[in-house]
Amino acid sequence: MDEVGEVDEASVRDGSAGSHTVDGEPGTIGAVEDVLADLGTPDADVAVETDLPIGAGFGVSGAAALGAALAANDAFDRGRSENELIRIAHEAEVGRGTGLGDVVAQARGGVPIRLEPGAPGMGALDGIPADARVEYATFGELSTEEVLGGDTAALSAAGEQALDRLRADPRLPTMMDAARGFAREADLLVPEVSEAIAAVEESEGDSPDGSDDYGAAMAMLGRTVFALGTGLSDAGYDPEVCRVDAAGARLVGR
Repeated sequence: MDEVGEVDEASVRDGSAGSHTVDGEPGTIGAVEDVLADLGTPDADVAVETDLPIGAGFGVSGAAALGAALAANDAFDRGRSENELIRIAHEAEVGRGTGLGDVVAQARGGVPIRLEPGAPGMGALDGIPADARVEYATFGELSTEEVLGGDTAALSAAGEQALDRLRADPRLPTMMDAARGFAREADLLVPEVSEAIAAVEESEGDSPDGSDDYGAAMAMLGRTVFALGTGLSDAGYDPEVCRVDAAGARLVGR
């Protein structure tokens, strides 16, 4: 699976199976191992490739788990449904403590709103019917395991407040404002991200028409700031650029 995960049937057949690489270097992601074990393909070769930094709030571990589930199911004809594969990847991610809702959101695509937690069949999703150019800049890693492994009371309270706001007004400006509020209330903001958010706000305040007044927010969980439109560029940063993908996770390059 391009930029997510790849399972090589030939390597299993010739007896050289079992190698795991991340961006071409020997390495492994725990959630991927758990997915392969669940699907009965623990000896498969897996190559995870991504242009995104790991541990910086982009959900790479969840994407790798979901990609491995989709690719292994296809390569080894396991006959699992989409919801089953999403559930397997979701449970692997949560079990490893590397994320909570990444996998389900990645499977859906677009700009999802999580109404209820859990895998398909238990959780519930809605979404913001919008597309957007996304800019981001990364300043380093932040351990998801450490944050989720500590006292999460403030995190949960801030999350519920942000979700209530977004459900009442499912628009991109509200999402960005709620995201900023969540990071502050949960005491997650790091100095570099806080400075970038302030710079974007100042830049947008100087805009004559305010047409791109989305602001910036912190990626969860990582030392990463993202903005919609050209917020970071306008503030003087040299960001990476991507777009919202409406389709979600899928097999490509068949």
